[in-house]
Amino acid sequence: MATKLEKSIRREIVIDGEPFTIVVTPDGFRLTKKRFRSGVALSWKALWVRFGDSTVSVAAGSDEPA
Repeated sequence: MATKLEKSIRREIVIDGEPFTIVVTPDGFRLTKKRFRSGVALSWKALWVRFGDSTVSVAAGSDEPA
């Protein structure tokens, strides 16, 4: 059984040699370039509406829904 996400989880990742911070919350997630305040935020609902049942295309790295 999966553990319920009840508070934020903050992690650092590296994309193309640049450090980023990703914050995963019960409402969604935010990806921000390290040492910057603004970034990209996406709610879980918006993610589901955008990709819905097209998880195969997401896993394959395609931007286009199946």
